[in-house]
Amino acid sequence: MASFRLKIWHVEQTCVFELSWGKGQQLTARLPFPNTLRTQYQSWQDAYINFYRSKEFQQSLLRGRVDVSGTMATPAVDWRARLAQAEAELTAEFHHWLSSAELLKIRQAIASGGRTAVAVTSIATPQPVAVFLTCDSVALERLPWETWEIGTEFAATQTIHLVRTPATIRAEPGQRSRPGKMRILTILGDDTGLNFQAEKAALQALKPLADVVLVGWQAGKETHQLLEVIQQAIADPNGWDILFFAGHSNETNLTGGELSISPHQSVFISEISTQLVLAKQRGLQFAIFNSCQGLSIANALIDLGLGQAAVMREPIHNQVAQEFLVRFVRELTTYQDVQDALRLTCQSFKLDKNLTYPSAYLVPSLFRHPDSTPFRLKPFGWRNKLKQWLPTQQEAIALTALVALSFYPPVQQWLLEQRVLTQAVYRQWTGQMGNASVPPVLLVQIDDRSLQKARIADPVPMRRDYLARLVNQLTALDASVIGIDFWLDRPHAEDDSLRNALTAAIQRQNTWFVFAVHESEMREWLMVTPDVARSTWSLQGNGSIPLWYVKPLPWLDSTPPPFSYLLATAYRLQTESFSFNPSLQRPSPSLHSQRDLLTQVRETTAKAVPTNKRPLVSEAMQLQPVTAFSYLLQQRWLQPVLDFSIPPDQVYATIPAWQLLEQPHGVMRSQGLTSLKDRMVMLVAGGYSEAGVGFAGEDNFPLPAAIAYWRRQQTPPDDNPNFPGGQAHAYMTHHFLTHRFVLPIPDFWLVLAVIPLGKGLALLLAKQRHWRWVMLSIGGTVIYGLASLQLYLIPGVLMPWLLPSATVWLYLLLALMRRNHAQR
Repeated sequence: MASFRLKIWHVEQTCVFELSWGKGQQLTARLPFPNTLRTQYQSWQDAYINFYRSKEFQQSLLRGRVDVSGTMATPAVDWRARLAQAEAELTAEFHHWLSSAELLKIRQAIASGGRTAVAVTSIATPQPVAVFLTCDSVALERLPWETWEIGTEFAATQTIHLVRTPATIRAEPGQRSRPGKMRILTILGDDTGLNFQAEKAALQALKPLADVVLVGWQAGKETHQLLEVIQQAIADPNGWDILFFAGHSNETNLTGGELSISPHQSVFISEISTQLVLAKQRGLQFAIFNSCQGLSIANALIDLGLGQAAVMREPIHNQVAQEFLVRFVRELTTYQDVQDALRLTCQSFKLDKNLTYPSAYLVPSLFRHPDSTPFRLKPFGWRNKLKQWLPTQQEAIALTALVALSFYPPVQQWLLEQRVLTQAVYRQWTGQMGNASVPPVLLVQIDDRSLQKARIADPVPMRRDYLARLVNQLTALDASVIGIDFWLDRPHAEDDSLRNALTAAIQRQNTWFVFAVHESEMREWLMVTPDVARSTWSLQGNGSIPLWYVKPLPWLDSTPPPFSYLLATAYRLQTESFSFNPSLQRPSPSLHSQRDLLTQVRETTAKAVPTNKRPLVSEAMQLQPVTAFSYLLQQRWLQPVLDFSIPPDQVYATIPAWQLLEQPHGVMRSQGLTSLKDRMVMLVAGGYSEAGVGFAGEDNFPLPAAIAYWRRQQTPPDDNPNFPGGQAHAYMTHHFLTHRFVLPIPDFWLVLAVIPLGKGLALLLAKQRHWRWVMLSIGGTVIYGLASLQLYLIPGVLMPWLLPSATVWLYLLLALMRRNHAQR
């Protein structure tokens, strides 16, 4: 909100107007003070007082002691007509004087908010303007400055608030805001000839929002201790938000105004100044004096550091005072600030009540400390507190966008890739690289060169005789667990050669064979053709790869377990020690078995206890209900991710198929092995362009960002843009083998979880020193980011960072924008 200080000095017959704002900007103008204005004010005042003392309004009902110059009213005088005429003449002369050419630049500066014409047109929403008016004489103060329509001639669209402020202010405004329900201290003074029932009822209507406490004189009670009671009430240690006084009052020169607290006792503001300062320090922000001639009262209160005070500059009739408070309280209960509430109340008197209470709208004035914030009632109760926590329109739009992003699969895939890349960098920088000297998986990759050397023109489907040659070579090197990641569901002329190689390996050393199978478009599982392998001596697992997640174990036995899980389980059954039930034997491939090998494996995994305490089946491996539900929403909530932050050389080693066939012993030496007995071997496609079943290249996935990072660390760097599916299976197999299951917390969940945190910080920013909370929020964001990086490594929980942090900062930035907007 733009803010101006307008000071007016009355020097002999001239008025000096000094307008200051911004960073030292200032305008000065001199204007003769017309004697007709002084005369017309006196005429209006006489007509005003005589009307409200006429037979229609009894003299005893004025809230002040009034000495009227001139003759007493006679029944024959129509004081209503005289008052209307005097008001019209006063306001016309006053506005004519203020419209003088000498004040043109001052009016223009205020109407533009202190900005240049270019700056004004560049702002979409006009900012409210506050003009703090200071007059150096009572004669100037009595004029109805609130009626000055400054921006009318310039078609200004912003609201211009003209509030008064004393020439002398020696104290700072109170900075303390009381917590909890608001408190209103009501002091009821001398009620001789007055009636406070309407005011009591109006204040009682505030009880849902504030506690109202009444003190003051009561008929029939002693008055000698009344002043002490009032002083103690004002200085109550619990503090007050609003001070209200009703009764008789008058202006004084040196004591800050006089309040009549009982029929024969008055108190000056100076006598209770100590208690008022204490009340200000304990939260008092606003005072209402619904009594006569309050100019000196308001000046004294602002000088003491009170934020704002509403007073009546002239004598006020009891009925007018009651009606004023009822309407003013009505505006306050709609959470208008006191500036708007007083403006709307006076506007209501002018438009709706000017015939009943003529000129009453000219009497109220609001005084404000220049460093104060306009006071308004604050909501109370759980409904109102809940309302504070509801999102604003801007917050709702931004939150909707963030929630939509947290649900959008492509965005989720991108965020996951970037997060795993960050984890790879963090793992390397912090030296948390693990200690796997020999990777558990050996990938035998059939690449383009292997196809060339084998003279295979069409690798789809892969030739069975070539796979047979590879199996025979691996058998010769004592491979005990072999996975074959090629679809073998359709019969082929070369099936016998592959079947002979498989059966020979099982006869020689009970080799475990695990085949990848897939589901057709008709939702049928296409298993390996019996011409190649039978389920009694081989395992067949689901070969699909969710990008980039671990395939969970299915609920139904009719659905094949993941290919990678069966490979890891076969390897563990082959190489690890178990505690078996005496009635249970370790399963092993046998050509003479009559039972399904997968059934034997399932029985074993349910009962066997590994000596290393890693179960063959754990809850983390299985499909969770919440994950299954999220599939309906195209999400993968709580489904473990493939941890590409682990370097590939700790997961698998690769050799081309042609090299295995032509240089088997060289391959063994390069791997530092004498046999493949303790390794899992996978026969996989090695990146040739035709790899895949549904379409050419289906098995060549886009390169994950973390894998690209690790490839750049190699010597020389590997710039291959493809990521074969066999390498993804190797990571999945590694995770099943080592129980490395990184559980991702859904972005959507965490975005919803941090909304209360963001809103709470925004509410704190609106009430307290904001830069402290901004710095704490920056520190909290950084600390959370570092903690989430470490939680990913140990114990394996992926806490999203970007969208939850963006949610919190969305609230903070919007709160800062609102605060800066309010300060302007």
